[in-house]
Amino acid sequence: MKKILTIIISFLLVAVACSESSSSDNPDNPSAGGPLKEQNLVRAMQIADQTISLYFTGDGMAMARYYNPYTEIRSEEKGSVWMYTSSIEAVNAILHGLKAQKEYGNATLYDQHFNRYVELLSKLYDNADYYLGTFELVSYTQTKEWSVYGVNRGGSKGAAKVEGIENVYDDQMWLVREFLEAYKLTNDKKYLDKAEYLTEYVLDGWDCTRDANGEEIGGIPWGPGYVTKHSCSNGPMVSPLVWLHELYKSKADMIEHRYIDASDKKTRKTQMEKKSDYYLAFAKKIYDWQKKNLLRADGVYDDMMGGCTPGSPETEKIDGVPYRKGGTCVDRVGPAITYNSGTMLSGAADLFRATGNNAYLEDGQKLATASFGYFAKLGVTTPEYYTYDISGFRDWFNGVLMRGYVDMYPSYKTVDICINSFQRNLDYGYDKFLYKDMLPTNLLVGWNLDRGKNNTEGMFMFAFAAEYAVLARYELEKEK
Repeated sequence: MKKILTIIISFLLVAVACSESSSSDNPDNPSAGGPLKEQNLVRAMQIADQTISLYFTGDGMAMARYYNPYTEIRSEEKGSVWMYTSSIEAVNAILHGLKAQKEYGNATLYDQHFNRYVELLSKLYDNADYYLGTFELVSYTQTKEWSVYGVNRGGSKGAAKVEGIENVYDDQMWLVREFLEAYKLTNDKKYLDKAEYLTEYVLDGWDCTRDANGEEIGGIPWGPGYVTKHSCSNGPMVSPLVWLHELYKSKADMIEHRYIDASDKKTRKTQMEKKSDYYLAFAKKIYDWQKKNLLRADGVYDDMMGGCTPGSPETEKIDGVPYRKGGTCVDRVGPAITYNSGTMLSGAADLFRATGNNAYLEDGQKLATASFGYFAKLGVTTPEYYTYDISGFRDWFNGVLMRGYVDMYPSYKTVDICINSFQRNLDYGYDKFLYKDMLPTNLLVGWNLDRGKNNTEGMFMFAFAAEYAVLARYELEKEK
């Protein structure tokens, strides 16, 4: 009880500070460019359109990893599939924003832009096949050939390297998320079919081997070529599984569930289950595994479980058939990174909506409080603005945290404080540092004075566009 009170008091202090620092902000201030619900979406499209034009080349839409707006040099290095997926994320977020504008009575932007973004989405989907490849995998319950997305772009469609460490489960998860979003936005079944296929592949990576008590060891390793089990290879799958549950909730569609017998701990079994039940059960299992193994004492999530036995993927034969060995990881490894808490925020929000179980709401409230207190630092870079660590890939990671706050908002209005910190940082960077329709990696500091050192990750530009689009929809929906 004492710990909970401490967290609440801490959050209230942060809330007061943020409210005071933003008291002059007016969402409908015309001098700021019009209502945020429209301004945010226009800015999202502006940044996304420019990023597409600067980073992508050819009919195959090869994505450069970097571009420098001052030297106008595009890197030869191509973006990974994860980086490529950020473009789909931004387009989906914009489509959501356009659709929301129409639903709330303003169809102007929708009529002007929706169809062209649907066409761009389809083009991005088709050319993602440059990352696609095929391999055979021995997993915990079967041996099967899969066509999945590799880390690196191949020379032609379907020719990417995907064996072993050449593909990772989290890349498939981000794609599952975006393909499901694309399906909900367009009703084009190709997106749903691919999302479910990749979901089957990801869940085939769930460690369903049994411990001494007959319980599943659980957790999804980073990839088929790894044994460590990461926040990023578990948390991102929770929300898409809930969405699949909701899509099939009123339908009788069935799916095969592969598992290991709990009594003898070795016999591989299958049974048919309703898709809606199957997907929700897995959402709960993955959420519970991550909460049990990676939630820290300070209320945020660590990066992974290491110290695993075996130390590399191994197979064993059961009745003459090879299967992957289960693995036990004993070392919780940091650091805490924003997106690992962000996916669990979204997961808690979605599970609460789907189940009505208040335990998920309470988890989300605690995590919102703890994550904002841990990651947002007031006045470190610029007075009255919150600084988030932007080292490494954190500009994109931070957007996942923001999305988690937005997902929590319908059931926990206090997170508007957290959401507002992202709005203010984006606007600060846009108003002071926008150059050739691009934003700097550091929104509160700006571009490097050495103009040759402004190589900018394309995925960061898409992250900023996605954030603006999500915030546009948030501004509309909070008016309910």
